[in-house]
Amino acid sequence: MMKTVKIFQRKYHLAELIAKITCCILLIYSILPHRFASHYDYIRPEDIPEALVNQVTTNISQQHMEECHYESIIEENRYMYIPQFSDEVLKPEEILPGGEYYPEDCRARYSTAIIVPYRQREQQLHKFLSYMHNYLRHQDIHYRIFLIEQYDQKPFNRAKLFNIGSMIAAEFEFPCLILHDVDLMPLNLGSLYACTQLPRHMCAALDMWRFHLPYRGLFGGVVAIRTQQYRTINGMSNMYEGWGGEDDDLFERLKSRNIDICRFAPHLNEYTMLRHKPEKKNENRVALLRSGALRFNTDGLNSLVYTEKDRRIHSLFTHILVQT
Repeated sequence: MMKTVKIFQRKYHLAELIAKITCCILLIYSILPHRFASHYDYIRPEDIPEALVNQVTTNISQQHMEECHYESIIEENRYMYIPQFSDEVLKPEEILPGGEYYPEDCRARYSTAIIVPYRQREQQLHKFLSYMHNYLRHQDIHYRIFLIEQYDQKPFNRAKLFNIGSMIAAEFEFPCLILHDVDLMPLNLGSLYACTQLPRHMCAALDMWRFHLPYRGLFGGVVAIRTQQYRTINGMSNMYEGWGGEDDDLFERLKSRNIDICRFAPHLNEYTMLRHKPEKKNENRVALLRSGALRFNTDGLNSLVYTEKDRRIHSLFTHILVQT
């Protein structure tokens, strides 16, 4: 006997219902294929070392020792997100003032400025700093963490804080920028915190999305981009106050310059998101996105205006307090 299902006072044979649902899914996919990204192109693990850009700051470039090796770090892809690494900073004496580190037993190939926009997320910041310092030191890279804190009470301007952070990082000659939200943590060590030739979306497999990429044009959360490329696209827009839109604007800026993006394989892109209260949405984000192309050359690094209220060198990070 064929089973039936009743929906809105109408009975459907089960086979008929399944067929209708399948047709709807296929129709949606045919109209909006970019909204589905169960599979995406990525750099194969064995090709990653060649895709990375070997470049360091001058303060470590003269180290006379053997170069660090990264192939085994990528291949092993060690799981790191355990309480031992997230509860407290281990061996804090290894970290230089300002949250800087480079290995002493080999010469790092990569120098990376990690830029974190911030306001009133103390618990997340504590966990981020503890975990990331324990995590990054296992990658044998040279890095420094820059915390860019918005001092005023205007709506949070994440993109503008990234722009400010890029300017500060340039003072320290960092050739690679990682634009990093404070609530995202990499799970496995193979997500190497260094820049590839193309800008890289690093958190494509996020736990809140069940480790699937929602759509191929997603380019936010954690992004690696070379400093020169960031300057070429005039940074990010300064106009996105509140949550949403700025990452899509960044993606469109790259497209306008014919700069493609890349990703590592999904098992190297796994991240977890810490729980937090949602930010206030930017009600103008759709209108800003639609008109974004008209402002790419005039809205960004070349129109950046801010006041630096304070700069402090903490043991775990370089703290830049700004008024936007």
